[in-house]
Amino acid sequence: MNYPNFFNEIESITLEDKLSNFLGAFENGVIEFNYLDAVKIAGHSCPTVLGAYLMCIEGLKALYKLSLPKRGEIKVEFKNASTEGTTGVIANIISAITAATTNTGFKGISGNFDRRNLLFFEQDITSNVKFTRLDTNESVDVYYDCSSITFDPMVSELMKKIVQKKANDEEKKLFSKLWQERVEKISKNINKVIKVV
Repeated sequence: MNYPNFFNEIESITLEDKLSNFLGAFENGVIEFNYLDAVKIAGHSCPTVLGAYLMCIEGLKALYKLSLPKRGEIKVEFKNASTEGTTGVIANIISAITAATTNTGFKGISGNFDRRNLLFFEQDITSNVKFTRLDTNESVDVYYDCSSITFDPMVSELMKKIVQKKANDEEKKLFSKLWQERVEKISKNINKVIKVV
């Protein structure tokens, strides 16, 4: 499977998952996600998918400091409705990493490991996403804005040609290359695009 090299340069996220430990899926319940996992979940790499992943990294780092985030023990809130804009795409990735779900997740075992009712939309928050620890009730708000890192001017023109089925193979390859170049630039400017409060 071939993909852009910069995927491997983006920091991975390590969490502790008590359910995984209980059922013997991962030693000590330690589970790791990387950007390639996020791309697989979404089926593509774009500023939105990267943003969801980076919000997880930075939000969980701020929330748990030097300890491992506890997967399945994190409440996740979104300002927008699940069907508004790219919220659904972002939520799918964050849900996969944190295990937070609406009412569709694992129901638990004898009252333990319940992953339901941890994911909420249309909440009264100003940030893109809010993470809350269930054990301490501490929370962080995470903001993501990549508008300062723009696409190459050719991207719009090439996309239009591709959608209209007028682009040749070379133009399609160039579009893909330029698209991922912006995603890579965003990944190298985390301090510019992410704010955690």
